[in-house]
Amino acid sequence: MHQYPQRPRPDDQPTQEYPQYRQPPQYEQAPQYQQQYQQAPQYAEPPAPPARRSRKRVWIGSAVVLALLAGGGVGWAYWKTDWFDGNGETVSYGVPAGGQGQGQGQGQGKGKGDGGAPAPGGDPDVSLPTGPAAQFKQTGKLDDGTRISKTRLKGAKSGFEGDVWVWTPKEYDDPKYAKSGFPVLIALPGGNGHPNNYWADRSLGLQKAISEGVKAGTSLPFVLVMPVLNPDSKYYYDGSDIPGQAKMGTWMAEDVPAFAKANFRTYKSRDGWAFMGNSSGAFVGLKQVMQHPDRFKAVIANGGEIVPDSPLWKGHQKEMDANNPEKLAQKLIDSKGPEVYVNFQYGTKEGGRARLEKFQTQYGKGPVKVTIHEIKGGDHNGWDYVRGMKESALEKTSKVMKAPKPDAG
Repeated sequence: MHQYPQRPRPDDQPTQEYPQYRQPPQYEQAPQYQQQYQQAPQYAEPPAPPARRSRKRVWIGSAVVLALLAGGGVGWAYWKTDWFDGNGETVSYGVPAGGQGQGQGQGQGKGKGDGGAPAPGGDPDVSLPTGPAAQFKQTGKLDDGTRISKTRLKGAKSGFEGDVWVWTPKEYDDPKYAKSGFPVLIALPGGNGHPNNYWADRSLGLQKAISEGVKAGTSLPFVLVMPVLNPDSKYYYDGSDIPGQAKMGTWMAEDVPAFAKANFRTYKSRDGWAFMGNSSGAFVGLKQVMQHPDRFKAVIANGGEIVPDSPLWKGHQKEMDANNPEKLAQKLIDSKGPEVYVNFQYGTKEGGRARLEKFQTQYGKGPVKVTIHEIKGGDHNGWDYVRGMKESALEKTSKVMKAPKPDAG
């Protein structure tokens, strides 16, 4: 279906065509969790789509939760008293300019009633929350008091409705940054990415990695926006508007950023917008940055895929080509378009370097800046990718993004 057909990785669902591939190592090596895993249908693999290669699923969040359940009193007590304390409570991130609301207070889970959003501190690039304000409910809490929350978004442009999770760092509520915008990192899962986004599970450490990076000076305090990746669990949609299907390209490129601008202090320019994703999510992030370099500046692509391969593209070659990162990168090079930054990551246990190097050699020129980070001993999972981000990718991405500016007063 495309120039470079991809084979399954060892953590793919086994198929008749590729019987040598088995269940993910993390489940094989933890037999005590096998029964619980099999009894949790919400995390079970969906039927394999009728494609040459199935997208990878990294159901790592479920393994951690099951481990807590299996761990006895200590794990259960920690679950009840810390990680999930306050789940279901309303979380407020401020009010739109001139609007009504409860003010800021994300760390408290409720607003402080300051009566309105602050004015920009002289930076015309700062975008205040435009509204309408979404209704957020807490789904998790970190040790530093920051909260992960969820809301339901009906995309005005795509018409697609799905869940979106968000997290803001402590700096977002720091009074000295009250007039500043914040960079947004749209984090995408692997696999079909429906109905959940596993980056909203604090156990993977993404939020903690950003917070620790801020303290170490190696990461900007990104606002994390974590939308569902696909409209169902039967197919993957390549983050694109495939004819006759849900408009997931419009959802990702327009509706999700508009949602972030409606609810958070962000930046108007592309200097404040980046993607991060695993596997199929890496492909979507790469494609969006290449397709919309005027809106997004960088992507961290973990275990990334390079070309579109949804089975739903059949009969739509022209449209598929228009969503191919290779062709989009060449178009960007030919037009001498704005610079974009691609930070590939891969684990040495999963392989795939040759594919990334080929992309770097052919398209890493002119405005397309490409780096490849090798994660020693890393496999195709979120924990190892977060480790790689801490080693390299967060810092590289932060250096080309716009940082929040504290109030001089």
